[in-house]
Amino acid sequence: MIRVLIADDHPIVRQGLRQILAETGDIQVKAEASAGQDVLEKIRRHPFDAIVLDISMPGTTGLDTLKQIKEERPQLPVLVLSIHPENQYALRALRAGASGYLTKSSAPEALVTAIRKLAGGGRFITATLGEKLAESLQKPLDGKPLHEMLSDREFEVFRLIAMGKTVGEAAQTLFLSPKTVSTYRRRILEKTGMKTNAELMRYAVDHGISE
Repeated sequence: MIRVLIADDHPIVRQGLRQILAETGDIQVKAEASAGQDVLEKIRRHPFDAIVLDISMPGTTGLDTLKQIKEERPQLPVLVLSIHPENQYALRALRAGASGYLTKSSAPEALVTAIRKLAGGGRFITATLGEKLAESLQKPLDGKPLHEMLSDREFEVFRLIAMGKTVGEAAQTLFLSPKTVSTYRRRILEKTGMKTNAELMRYAVDHGISE
């Protein structure tokens, strides 16, 4: 039996995932978590064969939680399940230690296949993501898009600004102080060579990052 921990801050999503996996016969949801710290506490107390992790939970972000999971349980495979398309977070998730990435718009069968593959020691990467990963490895650093030069936290702030969020709103979303978010915004502008939020928003639209 494959023991799974589901981590998502929306109860209806967790319920849906549980129902999908209940029909398999070989996958059992042993626990649920609604925040990053909750995930860490559960993996310290109970054994799991795989984690299904939402990347957009309150408090500690999914990427930060993922990195902490891999620090404490390096061999525990994590499937990132996200509302965000692959071009936004997939490569970052894989670099942070995820064994697979799946969007929430995927078919239920893909979720089941992914969990079985991870529990068996494999990785789950879609054909499209595989191509992006190959391109990323082949491109020199100076040939990559500007947003790929940003740290994970800088990218989080960048995405929120691109969605039209104010510094204060972004700070609330990420549980950071406005001063800290302003510092990240300054770094983002320096790294990208842009000068205004409008330029960041235009860039995001052009690169499909503003969803």
